[in-house]
Amino acid sequence: MSKASRRILSVALLLAAAIGVLVACQRFVADEEEVQTQPVASPEEGGAVSRDPMPEEAMSVEALPQGQAAEPEGEVDWSPRELSGQAWISCSLDYREGDGAALASLEREALREGVEACREGQVVRVRYTGKINPEFTALVQRVTVTADELGIVHRVLDLDSTGGQVEDAIRAGDWIGNHHWTLWVREDSVCHSACVFVLAGGDSRVLAGRVGIHRIIRLSSTATSRHELNTELQAVYGTVRAYLERNGASPLLADVMKTVPNRSLRLLTQEELAAYGLDGNNAAQDDLDRVRLLAKCGDDFMQRRDRWVRAFEERCRAEREVFARNACGLELRRGLGFPDDECPAESPLAEFNAVEPTLGAAADATAGGDDPAGAEPVPGADVAAKGSPDVDGTAGGG
Repeated sequence: MSKASRRILSVALLLAAAIGVLVACQRFVADEEEVQTQPVASPEEGGAVSRDPMPEEAMSVEALPQGQAAEPEGEVDWSPRELSGQAWISCSLDYREGDGAALASLEREALREGVEACREGQVVRVRYTGKINPEFTALVQRVTVTADELGIVHRVLDLDSTGGQVEDAIRAGDWIGNHHWTLWVREDSVCHSACVFVLAGGDSRVLAGRVGIHRIIRLSSTATSRHELNTELQAVYGTVRAYLERNGASPLLADVMKTVPNRSLRLLTQEELAAYGLDGNNAAQDDLDRVRLLAKCGDDFMQRRDRWVRAFEERCRAEREVFARNACGLELRRGLGFPDDECPAESPLAEFNAVEPTLGAAADATAGGDDPAGAEPVPGADVAAKGSPDVDGTAGGG
C-alpha cells in the first residue's frame, strides 16, 4: 500500500471514530432528556423517610435481610387515631362525580357508617391525600376489616401522596397485598417517594398520575461517620429489596433510588413502571392465582383472561386518564365474555361488575360513542385471532 493510500485510510478511520463518538454522545443526551426530574423543596415533608430504629443484627453488612419475610399480620389496632391527611369514602368508581363523603374519624362506628352504603355495589373506593404514615396504614387496615364484615369484596385505594415513612409504606403494602386492593393514581394525583412502595402491594395498579423516586433519608440515624450511615442505609435498602421481591416488584428499583439525590425527584416513565412491576397486574398475585383459577374457572377462562391482559397492554395503556383506561378495559372484556357467568368475581376489572352499566353509559356519552381504546371495537373472536400465542404466565395488565 502506498504512503498516500495509508494516509487516506488513516484519515477515514479517524473520521469514522469521530462520527462514532458523536453518535454515542447524541444517544447519551437523548437518553438523559428522557429522564425527567424535578426539585423537592423539603424532602422531610413527605419523601422517603426511614425512622424505625435499626436492629443490632441489621448493623452488620453480612446480616442484611435478604429474602426477609413480612411482619406477622396480627390483629388490627383500633386505638384512637386521627388522620393527618384527608380521606373520603365512595361507592362509585366514577371519580368525575366526586369522591364521596369525607371521613371525619377512624373510629369503628364512623367507618362502618361510611362503608355500609357500598354493600349493594360490592365495591368501596377510598380516596386518600396526604402522607404515608401510621394513620394511613390504620386507615387501610380498618377499611379492609369493615368491608370484610359487611361482605364487600372489592376495594379501590385512590392515592395522592408525596410520600412519607418507608416502614409504614411497607406495612401498608404488605397488608394491601394480603387483602386484594386495586390501586389508582389518577391524572390529577401523584405518588412519590415512599408512596411508590405502596404500589407494589396492589393486586392491580392503574397509574395515570406522576410516580417519582429518590433516595431514602435516615432521620433517626445515630451514625457518626459515613461508614456507619452507609451501613444503616444498606440495611434499610435490604428491607426494601426483600419487600419488593416478595410482592412481585423488581428489587432493582431500590438501586435506582440510590442514584437520585433526596432534594430531586426522578419521574418514572410508563415503560419503567411496567419494568419495575409497579403498574398493571401484580406478577406475584398472578402466579398465586393461576393454579386456583385454572381449577375453579377452567382453561377457557384462563385463555380469555390472558388475551384480555395482552389486549389491555396494547390498546388501553396509552390512555392518559384512569377513567378512560378503565373504560377501555371494560370494552375489551365485554368482547371476551367477561364478567364470566361461572367466575364473575375472578374476571378482569371485577370491581366494576355491579356498576358497569352506568359507567359504560357515562363513557359512551363522554366519548360520543367511540371506542375508548381509540381503535375499532374488538369482539372476542378478533382478540383471540390477533392476540399473541398463549403462554404459561400472564403479562402485566390493568
